[in-house]
Amino acid sequence: MRASFHRLSGKQIYLALLLVTLIFTAIHFLAWENNPIQSSWLQVSSGIQRTALVKNSEEFQAPKMRATDVPAVSAKEKNVNKTENERSTLSPPVDVPEPVPNIVNIVPNSRTSLPHGADSVHTSYHTNAPTTSPDGKMGGQYFAHSQKSVYALVPSTFDELGGERVDSDTAYVNTTWSGKHELKVKSAEKGQSCNYVEGKWVLDKRWPLYSGYGCKQWLSEMWACRLTKRMNFNYETLRWQPKSCQMETFEGQKFLKRMKDKTIAFVGDSLGRQQFQSLLCMVTGGIRRLDVKDVGKEYGLVKARHAIRPGGWAYRFPETNTTIIFYWSTSLCDLKPINRSNHSTEYAMHLDRPPSFLQRFIPGFDVLVLNTGHHWNRGKISANRWVMYVGGKPNTDRKITQIWHAKNLTIHSIVKWLDSQLPKHPRLKTFYRSISPRHFVGGDWNTGGSCDNENPVAIGKEVSQTEPSDHIANSAVRGTKVKLLDITGLSQVRDEGHISRFSKKSTQGTRDCLHWCLPGVPDTWNEILAALV
Repeated sequence: MRASFHRLSGKQIYLALLLVTLIFTAIHFLAWENNPIQSSWLQVSSGIQRTALVKNSEEFQAPKMRATDVPAVSAKEKNVNKTENERSTLSPPVDVPEPVPNIVNIVPNSRTSLPHGADSVHTSYHTNAPTTSPDGKMGGQYFAHSQKSVYALVPSTFDELGGERVDSDTAYVNTTWSGKHELKVKSAEKGQSCNYVEGKWVLDKRWPLYSGYGCKQWLSEMWACRLTKRMNFNYETLRWQPKSCQMETFEGQKFLKRMKDKTIAFVGDSLGRQQFQSLLCMVTGGIRRLDVKDVGKEYGLVKARHAIRPGGWAYRFPETNTTIIFYWSTSLCDLKPINRSNHSTEYAMHLDRPPSFLQRFIPGFDVLVLNTGHHWNRGKISANRWVMYVGGKPNTDRKITQIWHAKNLTIHSIVKWLDSQLPKHPRLKTFYRSISPRHFVGGDWNTGGSCDNENPVAIGKEVSQTEPSDHIANSAVRGTKVKLLDITGLSQVRDEGHISRFSKKSTQGTRDCLHWCLPGVPDTWNEILAALV
């Protein structure tokens, strides 16, 4: 044998060693998946990069839009669209397998704020280890992520002495909880119900449900991120997957047939308006509809002299006689001018009285969705010349003058009133939508706050919460027939979906980390709403 070995040439020895190496490598990789030690090492070492988008945006882009989704454009626009389409040649997979799912717990039993002197919170996703929130209290799995795309789980600042939320534009979380989620989504496969607030965001090449280019008829230009300089649209291809059920894919015509001879009304602030515009785009598929009628006059929704916009919008789809309405009521209070003869008069802000619009038109509604939250701060109340009233008189209770207590009184009052109206209108289905989270980091909208992350980092990560994240809303609906449309937790992990620095109307250096790009996260709110009605 030794003699035969010496007779081999150097080239033959090299080929023999290469063959042995290839055989050993093949055996090793075939056994890799069945080796628990190696598999667990792979998961730990790869971290988020294996399940979420790699920061290099060339990994994938949103799927190409269909030709029918894009309206006719000029030659100059075609060149721009061509550049974007060249960046969008790959379609993402429908889902990302997750052998050991990482759970993102939305913690309801903590009241957190940033440590004194800190600009932001920087921690990482993790799988098992419970940690403390910034205030040192145990709160399950408190999380954020890397510095380039940071969001605090509960970005609320709270005055411990007065009990007042200083920054009320964020998701509010408190310490006292009782009761469970009331809203369930029926499973299309098993006929059973499941809790829609727990689940995960997955990639789906069928998304978005409409074109950001094509839905110009309904979509405000400032929220159509496809019309801005933003080039990364990965956020459009995410679909919300509840943990234990499969929601039926939204189909506009099918939804309209279900809503035949019915009226859907949204009453709230600009986030409510985003949900309203989102539903119009979803129902039409982003296609221009000349047959849809503007029926705003029927509801008194006309632009007054010197007004920037009307008090709302109402559109009717004639083939099914379906009406979709949005009424602008940022506080959900009844507002009345104190001196009608004075152009610059103050307005009585009746904290315990619903808007006159609701009192007048609720008999004609079949689905009603309310929301408020982002206008409850002293700056906006002062700028609007609102004066708090309770019981038909100027408020004299010092406790209620605190913003948090005033907001709490209003939400509880309107839900209680709405619940009292349901026996009179048995066909009416009512929802109070929980607060939409903001993602400002390092400041607020006017103090250098930002949300510059553009890549989804929550793909495949399970969102879990034992109780609703919006305490005031949950407390208000408890014991009533008004349902909580809880979208806070599932929206909390989508910081990349905001308009950010691409806002057309923002001043230089400011970011919009409150409103969402459309198509985007509000579409999911409507998918859940459609499953519930």
